[in-house]
Amino acid sequence: MNAIADNNGAGLTRRLAEQARALTLADIPEETRAWARQCILDAIACGIAGASDELTEILLAEMVEQGGHEGAAVFGHTERLPAASAALVNGAAAHALDFDDVNLAMPGHPSVAILPALLALAEETGASGADVLTAFVAGYELQCRVGRVLSPGHYDVLGFHATATIGSFGAAAACAHLLKLDAAQFVAALGIAGTQAAGLKSMFGTMCKPLHAGKAAYHGLMGAKLAKRGFTSRDDVIECGQGFGSTHSPDFHPDRALETPVNGWYMRSNLFKYHAACYMVHSSIEAARALREKHGVTPDRVDKIRVSLDESCDRICNIPAPKTGLEAKFSLRLATAMGLSGIDTGRLSTYSEEVATEQGLVKLRDKVELDFKTGIPNTFAEIDLLLTDGTRLNTKYDAGLPSTDTEDQGRRLETKFAGLVDPVLGSNRCAELISQIRAFESLPDVRGLMALTAR
Repeated sequence: MNAIADNNGAGLTRRLAEQARALTLADIPEETRAWARQCILDAIACGIAGASDELTEILLAEMVEQGGHEGAAVFGHTERLPAASAALVNGAAAHALDFDDVNLAMPGHPSVAILPALLALAEETGASGADVLTAFVAGYELQCRVGRVLSPGHYDVLGFHATATIGSFGAAAACAHLLKLDAAQFVAALGIAGTQAAGLKSMFGTMCKPLHAGKAAYHGLMGAKLAKRGFTSRDDVIECGQGFGSTHSPDFHPDRALETPVNGWYMRSNLFKYHAACYMVHSSIEAARALREKHGVTPDRVDKIRVSLDESCDRICNIPAPKTGLEAKFSLRLATAMGLSGIDTGRLSTYSEEVATEQGLVKLRDKVELDFKTGIPNTFAEIDLLLTDGTRLNTKYDAGLPSTDTEDQGRRLETKFAGLVDPVLGSNRCAELISQIRAFESLPDVRGLMALTAR
């Protein structure tokens, strides 16, 4: 056992900070760098597409009214804001559509908690693409390690939204790395972020869920900036008595902190979304689509639908009768009905009040019975389908398995990027953004790229 495990967590925060602080670009294999670029591509696309969402507009109006140094771009807008304000608005925008990436080690949305803070800080400091990418990977890996230490109780039992809470640590570590903070400052940044971290799963289906990502970015950025100015904190925020671990989870597994993840990097288990809804409904959509496509199932032929899932999904995405587009993103029953109906769940306009309350879809939705079980992945779904002629069909799908083809994943993400960004910024700007992100590490200054993300 390592020293962390032997000492029941003593020194955990410092060890994680040291590991993140020491990371260099040369330490990161090219394959992992490719995944990092894909995360950057995807988060920016989601931020630009989410820029016109009502919640983003509300936050932007408030931040503009508060004023300050116009140092950082706002996705999809002409306004510029202080770095912390931009991190808040861009983080919320990037999570507004619930179309951004996921990592089950947290478990939550890793990139939107970190990148809005990191990119805003990079604009303020004139950082290079290589420095930003290295800092991003450092923060990403640290936040996954913190998530592993506190899982599953932090998210599954107590109901904290890990994107908001664990994400605050990731954002702080990334920003501390970019600012090249010394060891004491780096640990202080984690403490400052950790004492601010908050976010409730009970807010899913409301504007507060996207706000969580913005607040994680804000807390992380402010933690690093304040630490650089000499603001102090404990150096054991995760493991101390009444610290983040003991107050935020019934589970505390310090021995997991320095485990080697699959493929050597948590980033290599990143999961990208191709349906614009909560990730826990993706398996139900995919399984339903498979039945439709393989067997020619149409809604009029369906008698009963039984979906078997992990019991944790009941607390995440089981809004039984959604009335709004936002609620529709968290409805297993509706998601299954959409998949069986052949509705394009990757299209943003699908998640609307009109679609959620369409009579034919509602009729099919009400035929869905959810069977919650224990001991299976929360990304897994099995559908048993009874047709009106007595035929029974069955299929399974697990959305928790990361891609094994990095190049194909990149092509799919660039297609997704174009679908989200082209309608907002136009095809020329879209193509230039893709080109710059492909060569992200060679950018001498990310300000030019960020200027392309704004109107």
